[in-house]
Amino acid sequence: MRRLFWLVAALMISTVSTAASAADDVLRICLDENLPPLSVHHRGKPGSGFDVLLGQAIAERLGKTLEIQWYESKLDEDSSPALEANALLSDGRCALIGSYAFTQDGLVAPGVKTAKLPDFDGATRDDRRRRIALGALAPSKPYMFSTLTVVLGPGAKQRQITDIGDLAGLRLAIESGTLADAILMTFDKGRLIDDITHLIPTRDDLLGALEQGEFDATLLDNRRFDAYRAAHPDTSLTRSGYNYPIGVNRGYVGLSSSADLLKSVDKVLSELDGSGTLAKLGADAGLTYVPPREPLILGDAFQKIIRSGAR
Repeated sequence: MRRLFWLVAALMISTVSTAASAADDVLRICLDENLPPLSVHHRGKPGSGFDVLLGQAIAERLGKTLEIQWYESKLDEDSSPALEANALLSDGRCALIGSYAFTQDGLVAPGVKTAKLPDFDGATRDDRRRRIALGALAPSKPYMFSTLTVVLGPGAKQRQITDIGDLAGLRLAIESGTLADAILMTFDKGRLIDDITHLIPTRDDLLGALEQGEFDATLLDNRRFDAYRAAHPDTSLTRSGYNYPIGVNRGYVGLSSSADLLKSVDKVLSELDGSGTLAKLGADAGLTYVPPREPLILGDAFQKIIRSGAR
């Protein structure tokens, strides 16, 4: 009987050890399923995008196999990207979240103890009801910079734009309640207000209306225009060449308990940056890649500009 006990115990220890070893060989990253060209996933098809390529490159250099946990981030008043990311990490769905926006508010200790999980690939009804005890978030090195660009319609493609003020006199379209809306409405104490038409996000087709010549220009996330160009290769819309000077760095975020992993990932990111691989991966994914810049974590710069109405 004693011998049988030790055999069973040895088998259990071997099984646990094998499982732990297998887990060590996997790099599991959570990615938004609808954030082209950063990350895209359609059920039944392989994922694609810059963050997929980057995850593969990092996993390869760490000697691990990449596994992606796809999730859906809903843009509504009740959602919080920081709490959703924290819940996914704290529930063990992944070790890292990709393309996380490095803002001061998004990296502080959560103001609540628990949060619900966002919808994710493989979620059950119980998963949608559970509340997850939250941990503390820690960022990696940033690996890209996101900002807004001025997109010009066919009737304004010859207009030289070197500053927001150069939009005066153009028919401007903007989605209500967005950062771009706040920037244009408050510019130079409201100088552009009479030129602006507000559209409703998710209902009105901003870029489609611009394409049809209903408006002359808009201020839009670079990433979003990249996605539009990929879906409409014959588009007559053009980038003005002007990017709004303030934006946000993006990178990985994990739990503070994953400090060793984050340190290893930071080393690989430095190597990829130094070799020009990050920019190449961006080009391969159809992303207008901009390297990270100071400040690494965005504070209240946007709020100061909006409050002051400064140029």
